[in-house]
Formats: sequence, structure tokens, C-alpha cells
Amino acid sequence: MITNFLLDNSALVPLALVLVAVVCVTVGYLLARSRFGRRALVAMIVASAVPVVVLTLVPTSTPRSEILCVVQFALPTFGTVELLANVALLFPLTFFAALATRRPVVVFAAGAGISAAIEAVQALVPGIGRACDTNDWLMNTIGAAAAVALARATIALVDRVPARARD
Repeated sequence: MITNFLLDNSALVPLALVLVAVVCVTVGYLLARSRFGRRALVAMIVASAVPVVVLTLVPTSTPRSEILCVVQFALPTFGTVELLANVALLFPLTFFAALATRRPVVVFAAGAGISAAIEAVQALVPGIGRACDTNDWLMNTIGAAAAVALARATIALVDRVPARARD
């Protein structure tokens, strides 16, 4: 249903991507400043991981019979729904992980690695009916890079607020 809506209204996809970023930054900033921030950020990491697993590793109704990986590289444009959706896929997970750990470079590397592992599983396990695509890895990695960049900015903003003003 969401996919059909986005395909029918592809011009809204960039707006949805910006909305995801704005919501992550707002929620992340508020949680990072709260007394229970670390625990809440861990909960957001777990919640953000669920759709990643469901959308990438849950078997489809039509399993493939061969091991396959499409090798291509394309940059997203405003009308490419799938590419922009892949940019958004790991965004919340890597954003909240970078905010919780305060190690954006490590989280970026982990995000790129997680994406590569997902694509490897999709290629090597035809029974799940998913297709490996290097474009998916590239777009997931671009999304992870954008997420950790915004997480660094959010961390800097949180750190500028004096500790006594947080309570």
C-alpha cells in the first residue's frame, strides 16, 4: 500500500526522505538531552532495525531458483522511488546508533557493512525471493553517510547546551 502510494506520487518521495531526516533529528535531539536518553536511543535503534529486517530479509511469496546479484551503480534522482527509499532504509538506524554511541565513523562503517551483508544474504539465499543489487548497497550507504553527518551535527548541538540547562 505504501509502495503503491509512493509509486503513484513519486514527487513526494524526496519530501518523505526529508521528513524522515527531520523527525530523526528532532526525536534524537530531544532524547539525547533527556535523563533517560541513552536507553531511549537504544530503543530507537531496535525499533529502527525491525523494518530493515522485515523489508530486506523476510521471504517473499516467490522464491528465486538461482543465485543472483545485479551489478549497477546509479545516483538517485527525484523521480526514482526505489533508490530514494533505499537511501531512507538505514537512515534512522544509523542516525540513532551514531547518536547513542557518539562514534559516527564506526557507525557509518557498520551501516555500510550491514547493507553489504543484507545484499550478500539476498544473493546467496534464493529461497527468500529477494534480489541482490549493488545499487541498493550504494543507496543504503549514502543514507548511512547522511545519517551520521546529521548525527554529528546533532551531537554538537546537544553538547553546546550546558548540562544544568538540560535538567
